[in-house]
Amino acid sequence: MSSQNPDPLEDHLTGLEPGGGVPPGETPPAESSTGGPQGHDEGGPPRGTQVAVLVLIGLVVLLCLLFFVGYIVGLL
Repeated sequence: MSSQNPDPLEDHLTGLEPGGGVPPGETPPAESSTGGPQGHDEGGPPRGTQVAVLVLIGLVVLLCLLFFVGYIVGLL
């Protein structure tokens, strides 16, 4: 079964150059950025909370390291 191309002008598309490129002026303008103020401040946790979390993570890592070193040496 053969069917005809539904777009008989496929070779004559508006705005396309012979290599398939698009000449300047044929593309829509760039979108605007949303980098401006959004109407509210994101804020975040206080600095003391951030430091406390990092210290807690450091202590857990140190305790795990000491546990494995003690296990390897034979203390536990």
